[in-house]
Amino acid sequence: MKHPLNLLAFDLGASNGRAILGRFDGEKITMEELHRYENDYVRLGGVLYWDSLNLYQQMKQGFHAFRRAELGELNCFGIDTWGVDYGLLDRNGCLLGNPRSYRHAVDADMERVWKTVPFETLFARTGISTMNFNTLYQLCRRKAEGDVALEQAETMLLMPDLLGYFFTGEKKTEYTIASTTMLYNPTAGDWDWETIDAVGLPRRIFTAVEPSGTLRGSLLPDLAEELGINQVPFAAVGSHDTASAVAAVPGQGSFAFCSSGTWSLFGVETDKAILTDAVRDANFSNEGTVQGGFRPLSNIMGLWLIQECRRDWATAGHKYSWDEIVVEAQKAQPLRSIIDPGYSRFFAAGHMEEKIRDFCAATGQPQPETVGEVARCIYESLALKYRWALERLEEIKGARIESFNIVGGGIQNKLLNQMAADATNRPVTTGPIEGAAIGNLLMQAMALGELKNLEELRQVVRNSEPVHTYEPHHTQAWEDAYGKLLRFQAQEAPQP
Repeated sequence: MKHPLNLLAFDLGASNGRAILGRFDGEKITMEELHRYENDYVRLGGVLYWDSLNLYQQMKQGFHAFRRAELGELNCFGIDTWGVDYGLLDRNGCLLGNPRSYRHAVDADMERVWKTVPFETLFARTGISTMNFNTLYQLCRRKAEGDVALEQAETMLLMPDLLGYFFTGEKKTEYTIASTTMLYNPTAGDWDWETIDAVGLPRRIFTAVEPSGTLRGSLLPDLAEELGINQVPFAAVGSHDTASAVAAVPGQGSFAFCSSGTWSLFGVETDKAILTDAVRDANFSNEGTVQGGFRPLSNIMGLWLIQECRRDWATAGHKYSWDEIVVEAQKAQPLRSIIDPGYSRFFAAGHMEEKIRDFCAATGQPQPETVGEVARCIYESLALKYRWALERLEEIKGARIESFNIVGGGIQNKLLNQMAADATNRPVTTGPIEGAAIGNLLMQAMALGELKNLEELRQVVRNSEPVHTYEPHHTQAWEDAYGKLLRFQAQEAPQP
């Protein structure tokens, strides 16, 4: 093998996307961001959409950036995105409108399905928690509305597979992204045909599910010519961004993981899905791992809360950098007000600062007024929610979890990292920052046969990426604040 390999990861989140070059020499990988772009939903006619054609154009710019770097042949590319969202293709393979955003979902979408298949049955079949944006609920809403696109659809492709199709013409579904849909049966290892038939979704739209790390075609000839590069192979990596991020966790022993971004995905790895009542009642999901196993995890409302507040502040004419927000939070009084990050009103976009104040008022706490007070309230509440998730995971495993690793862009917030250690009374290891990207890149190397297994992949991460450990400084104040969180979760949601 001629080293280094040139690998290109497209890592798309619900707020931005990047094209990241990885150069792999067999022991270490170096990464360079070639192109970055914004990604946001578009509201049109009361529906929220993703601008998939813009995403496609931006990804082409990533290939152009590689060509301009003059590094020779590109050996492979892979795509990872957020979960659950999808596009529909007609019988000619043409896109039937832009994909809808999961932010369009409402609780009524779930309740409609439960009249046909109760949630307890859905969990027993799929191992997925009750989130109103699950693909199952989205599709059933369109069916109930008599959606013409769904009636005409020949194929459904989840976002990373849809974007891969744009570049390769291949219509298949990768395992980890399929596992996010509430339409995949982990026991049968196939789509949940029983539920699909019960709710009346067309079987024809579901494509074959293939393992992570499978080579799936190559760049279409006309695109290769347009972009001025070779017909590079495409690898179906851990196409769900959390699966790629967890693949890159350099943890050892009894550890939990947290992929920190817009959402905080907090969980552990297991060989089999855990379908017990305790897992269901804690609202944990069994999503797939790149090695074909599962990730019992909690979807915690993560940095979305502060992202939305920052948008509110910018709209009001105050454009704070992330570092400036952290500095203001450090000045604020510790543990003054606590919220439940999972409170349903926080899910919807807009007026987040007002919603946080309303929550605090309804629970008899001081209302945060300054930027620092709002930010500190969010950060401390997230850290306490991590403790709640950690304790649930210990109950599920029946054993103590000694530490946890945080990966992803959220680890750049050192204040939150220390709060996580303090709240959980566990050492917290952070890194790598580009968890999903490095997992994506190294799964490409595995698809090409250059890495044998996940342990070899994680050893490359240890060889390549710095990590930092935060030691806990736990106090009674954190215990008292955790008691508040538990009370809020046990009560009816506050009504401002």
